[in-house]
Amino acid sequence: MNGGPSGFNNAPVTRAFVITSVLFTVFFGIRGGGGGDSSSKLALSYQDVFEKFRIWKLIKSSFAFSSTSELLFGVYLLYYFRVFERQIGSNKHSVFILFSGFVSLILQTIVLSLFKDSSANLLTSGPYALIFASFVPFCLDIPVSKRFNVFGLHFSDKSFIYLAGVQLLLSSWKRSMLPGICGIIAGSLYRLNIFGIGKAKLPGFVASFFSRMSLPSSSSHSQAPRRTSPSLGRQAVRSYQAPIPSSIEPSEEAIATLVSMGFDQNAARQALVHARNDVNAATNILLEAHSH
Repeated sequence: MNGGPSGFNNAPVTRAFVITSVLFTVFFGIRGGGGGDSSSKLALSYQDVFEKFRIWKLIKSSFAFSSTSELLFGVYLLYYFRVFERQIGSNKHSVFILFSGFVSLILQTIVLSLFKDSSANLLTSGPYALIFASFVPFCLDIPVSKRFNVFGLHFSDKSFIYLAGVQLLLSSWKRSMLPGICGIIAGSLYRLNIFGIGKAKLPGFVASFFSRMSLPSSSSHSQAPRRTSPSLGRQAVRSYQAPIPSSIEPSEEAIATLVSMGFDQNAARQALVHARNDVNAATNILLEAHSH
């Protein structure tokens, strides 16, 4: 299962976030200390917030993972979740990042205030807020397109994402579980549209900033997908080299998923027929239409 077209096309904010996370991890996490030493240097404690407020450490702990394994699983999940930026657009996705980070930070601060142990690093570092907040729309909005059995156990194409999330959530036991749970709560509050956050937008120049710092190879695709006309969808289906279309009627859930991303309903239906009801392949077909 993938998050649509490969690379960071139509996801400049996610690209900027991933690059920042990797650089912070390399220079302040893995390279900065290594092993348990880097974990103690980056992890937040009661002292960092209430006794000697350290804004720079707060920033570092929001981006840098404390180990190589956490970096690998974290970047993998961030890369997959770029599909949500394509769905709602870079501006609203920026709001989602800021909201989940802010709410998660407040919740983590409350946790630190309850323990009041200045000698313990209770919370591990890394963008757990964004990653686990993204699991809320992943669970509720991304449909299952494939199911299979392994030694009698039932799996779907979403299972690998959940397994990666569980691995990251338990990577440092309680120290990683607390930020992960805070992220899930933040994502749930965004989903509930608390304070009308779902309609909030940043000034145009803020979101466009990420597009300017995008890599040249994908800058031409930095905008969110626009609504596809039926004729354009038919043209993409004809030009896309794929297996012979299936006679199975596309599910309404799959059609609704593509329509929510801004595609025309008829074009989405045709793409799903041609892609054998595979949402990801149908997304590729429709996005390809915008590149011609």
